[in-house]
Amino acid sequence: MELQDLPEGCIAKILSYTTPVDVCRLSLVSKAFRSAAESDTVWDCFLLSDFTSIIPISSTSKKDLYFTLSDHPTIIHQGRKSVQLDKRTGKKCCMLSARNLTIIWGDTVQHWEWTSLPESRFQEVAMLQAVCWFDISGSINTLTLSSNTHYATFLVFKMINASGFHYHPTVLSVGVLGGNSNTKYVCLDPNLKGNHRLQELQFPKVRSDGWLEIEMGEFFNSGQEEKQVQMKVMETTSHIWKCGFILEGIEIRPKHV
Repeated sequence: MELQDLPEGCIAKILSYTTPVDVCRLSLVSKAFRSAAESDTVWDCFLLSDFTSIIPISSTSKKDLYFTLSDHPTIIHQGRKSVQLDKRTGKKCCMLSARNLTIIWGDTVQHWEWTSLPESRFQEVAMLQAVCWFDISGSINTLTLSSNTHYATFLVFKMINASGFHYHPTVLSVGVLGGNSNTKYVCLDPNLKGNHRLQELQFPKVRSDGWLEIEMGEFFNSGQEEKQVQMKVMETTSHIWKCGFILEGIEIRPKHV
């Protein structure tokens, strides 16, 4: 007997033990696999119960719901956080909004302005007016993430008429509270490529949504115990005044090799 000759329910059960990417690939094998790959039995295994409990289910199928949750971030926690599924793995992704982070001088209007941008997923972003002490930090509880997953964290921002970021590298760090932190030196302004002082550093990349992002660091979440992962962005050495930086948030998502 050929594998594709099995009852559709059996094929669907087999597919449910694979990954979303595998299911899409195997759907090309035959009509039987294609039919099984559309089954709610398969895609229900890739949906997280805590996601479906906070999102109104209006999709016609579990497959449609899966791709809705992976293609579109859902805003939660009074607009201070977004959640999403990683399309390739079905693991949790989340972004902490600027309002969910600690920004030194963030509530002082002459230093930071809170405003809205149509291209942001959040109601507010933080726009840097002028600071010489550039200091942003945040944390996330590992129990809110997927277990047995290698995560990377990304600073998500824009630069508009920025200045003051070319004198000294910005320091990014990620680490578990009470443990070791990984630290790196980067240049946040993509317009400074070729600057002899900073050209050897990592620069940000443009995301599909038009924002810039730069990887801050990574960590492995076993999911076996509760931990706090701390993330920090700093440039407090040069004492040069900076402006033109717009902060959307920090994103935590599975790291793909």
